[in-house]
Amino acid sequence: MRVGLLTSGGDCQSLNATMRGVAKTLYNKVKDVEIIGFLEGYKGLMHEEYKIMKPSDFSGILTEGGTIIGTSRQPFKLMRVIGEDGFNKVEAMKKTYKKLNLDCLVVLGGNGSQKTANLLREEGLNVVSLPKTIDNDLWGTDMTFGFQSAVNIASEAIDCIHTTAASHGRVFIVEVMGHKVGWLTLHAGLASGADIILIPEIPYDINKVVDAIEKRTKEGKRFSILAVAEGAISKEDAKLSKKEYKAKLAARTYPSVSYEIGKQIEEKTGQEIRVTIPGHTQRGGSPCPYDRVLSTRFGAAAAQMIIKKDYGKLVGIKNGEIVGIPLQEVAGKLKTVDPNASIIKEAKAVGISFGD
Repeated sequence: MRVGLLTSGGDCQSLNATMRGVAKTLYNKVKDVEIIGFLEGYKGLMHEEYKIMKPSDFSGILTEGGTIIGTSRQPFKLMRVIGEDGFNKVEAMKKTYKKLNLDCLVVLGGNGSQKTANLLREEGLNVVSLPKTIDNDLWGTDMTFGFQSAVNIASEAIDCIHTTAASHGRVFIVEVMGHKVGWLTLHAGLASGADIILIPEIPYDINKVVDAIEKRTKEGKRFSILAVAEGAISKEDAKLSKKEYKAKLAARTYPSVSYEIGKQIEEKTGQEIRVTIPGHTQRGGSPCPYDRVLSTRFGAAAAQMIIKKDYGKLVGIKNGEIVGIPLQEVAGKLKTVDPNASIIKEAKAVGISFGD
């Protein structure tokens, strides 16, 4: 048996742990197996850049962040675009797959990576994919690996801000990763006692945000903490067309939405505002124990799917049980935060404002 393995898109803490789960199960269950690791994601598959993996490569990596075979971003929208040099990415990937006589390709990636995995399935390749993203926005699975580790880091950043915010009596904004969905900001904000949480799915009214801060001030609370998703959007901007909003973002004079919100709050309240952006630290470091367990389960399940020749599926988790979801059902779908979900209602019940 020959199995290809690649990690695609943004890195996260539990890629190595998941690959380890795949490899250890295959080595344990299959008498004769060879694992080929493609370097830097789909790029390696396109250009025949790979290494023959050994069992020792997967030893000692359970707690190691990043990815031992590298990754890169290869936008799905460009996958079928022929380059000026005539290079056909899809045909090149198929050629490498067939040249190496692979039985299956295992893809660890987020939304764009899953779309490409489905494209390769449609082209006749045997594919099994795994749900990697700190955003937890892959449709069909309750949880993605990397999410909980990122929540831990974002939560710790907000925790650390609490002490300095309380000491100086300031309004602090902590910008959390998440362009399109707010799961990470929501969970980190809840875990760290943020007073205001702004996420893309609930457009905010800056006046409501200011009202929440002033309410705290009147109650004698000297500071306020906002957990703001990098994709947070105002009610005014939410009414714009996609093209109009992109043009506005391109013309924005602020480094990010958090600085814009901070300036508006400062002008309306006169309070001193500070912005903190943990940035890529949210992707880094060792995976938390939850992710190590989840990744091991995902990897083992993926290997067993390969052994059973149950291809064309994303390995996910539903109600605590590992499941296989057809890739065509997953590709192109985002799992967003429902503004009417119970978690939002419970957050509001304890006094958290979403600026709506």
